[in-house]
Amino acid sequence: MGKRTSFFFAKLFHYEFWPFWFFYIPMYFYGLYLAMKSGSFMYFTTTNPGMKYSGVMGESKYKVLSSIPREFVPQTIFIPRSTSYPEILNLIRGANLKYPLIIKPDVGERGKDVEKIEDPEALRRYLVGKKADLNLQEFIDFDLEFGILYHRTPGADAGNITSVVQKGFLHVTGDGVRTLTELMKQEIRIANRLDYFEEKYKTKLSVVLPPGEKFLLEPIGNHCRGTTFYNANHLINNELLDVFDKIALQIDGYFYGRFDLKVASLENLYKGKDIKIIELNGVSSEVAHIYDPEYKLLPAYRDVFTHMKYIYQIAKENHASGYPYDSLGKFLYDLKMHLKNK
Repeated sequence: MGKRTSFFFAKLFHYEFWPFWFFYIPMYFYGLYLAMKSGSFMYFTTTNPGMKYSGVMGESKYKVLSSIPREFVPQTIFIPRSTSYPEILNLIRGANLKYPLIIKPDVGERGKDVEKIEDPEALRRYLVGKKADLNLQEFIDFDLEFGILYHRTPGADAGNITSVVQKGFLHVTGDGVRTLTELMKQEIRIANRLDYFEEKYKTKLSVVLPPGEKFLLEPIGNHCRGTTFYNANHLINNELLDVFDKIALQIDGYFYGRFDLKVASLENLYKGKDIKIIELNGVSSEVAHIYDPEYKLLPAYRDVFTHMKYIYQIAKENHASGYPYDSLGKFLYDLKMHLKNK
């Protein structure tokens, strides 16, 4: 059996590798039930009144980050799509940003077109053909990256943390025998992006890593980019909840979603010290701990259904207090344009 065939069967029997649309098939029916129960297909749009469509799609990452207390956000500059390369360089100098930098579309999802930029030449190459608004963000070189899913009942002074995922960045480990390219061919999480990594590291493919030496392939913490998600729900305690209550209560119109963040240590996380929130997501936030390789399918579906119910309950209370549902027609048009521009 060839390596590609073995990878195919491994992915077939591990739901973390299933296509997004396929894994979520049961949830479509539950979502329809919740829509009928609420009397609107757009019930979820009142869950986070402060975000466009509650964060399902189309929200500006820069605008969302600007709503977070400044001490918790990496330095970020907004780059309108019409900005020229020389103008961007001037903006970087004016903001005193240092390389490496993270660049990403202002409206995007699932890690698409997010890159670590090492120097001005890499920035120039990245910009070729790009026609979207962008965010340039300082690179946070902390060892720990988490996704923390938080929700709060409208009017309550405290919320709940119901999912914590710790991210393990994609890497290979040397054995003193195989080359970098040989090591990459053995990794299931690289299989669909091998050409990308061979191009990215083309000057190092023949390097033989010493035994035990780790080579970081992907600095972007997204499952679609090969990151391993680990269930870290054991980290949930009152200290952690206090930290995120203080942050979330300062964000206008925000009741449900996931904080994607970096921090230097667990001690700092529990103290609320030097936390840098890379992104803040709304109702489209996945219950990411379910993608732990050891997690089972039925508990995963149970957890997703439970969180869909949280979204419905929050939306119901916000709607009762006067927040209107968004227009279905406008949403469908925006969805069409969103898919067209992907």
